[in-house]
Amino acid sequence: MLIAFLMLGTLLFHEGTPVGEILALLGGCGATGAGTLALAGGGRRLIAVLVEAAVRSGVGR
Repeated sequence: MLIAFLMLGTLLFHEGTPVGEILALLGGCGATGAGTLALAGGGRRLIAVLVEAAVRSGVGR
């Protein structure tokens, strides 16, 4: 999976996508994956922390 993310980032950069947008996209993919795993495992506390972190990062924009 790591290789897929590296390849996606490289291809997007090669096509002229700004680095900030690439990092935001890959970070969103990682957060979605972490959230899915936490929900599957029943980790309510972890989900709360992830949501809080997402809200705080959105406030900074």
